[in-house]
Amino acid sequence: MKEDTLGRELKQLGNLIKRNIDNHRLNCKREEITGMNGMIIHYLYENRDKEIFQKDIEREFSIRRSTVTGIISLMEEKNLIKRVSVEADKRLKKIVLTDKSFNFVNTIKDECIRIDKTISKGLTEEEIEVFINILRKISDNLK
Repeated sequence: MKEDTLGRELKQLGNLIKRNIDNHRLNCKREEITGMNGMIIHYLYENRDKEIFQKDIEREFSIRRSTVTGIISLMEEKNLIKRVSVEADKRLKKIVLTDKSFNFVNTIKDECIRIDKTISKGLTEEEIEVFINILRKISDNLK
């Protein structure tokens, strides 16, 4: 096995998944929501009982601060999220969904299910579990 085979295969897989997501961009009531917008909305919805900050999104999706800053700014312009000051420290801004985003949650959930079904087609539960464990180990190696 070539040294770069695993990394290359993972990169290609990531590209294919991203392309699949991008090709099925969510068109929610004429509002274009990118795949990353949908994942962030889904994450915020699933964690709506917690205070979520930009650093949490950076960590959850393993993306750089500058990238998240751009994404969050565009989502704010589209009125998908808003930044709200925290009582204890007005400098801190938690990120919350707008009413507009709540209207898209079911569509986004359906899209997440579609993607997972596409990715896992032909795999057994055991294969999926083993693969997820391997991916977690690889992630830990890279952190």
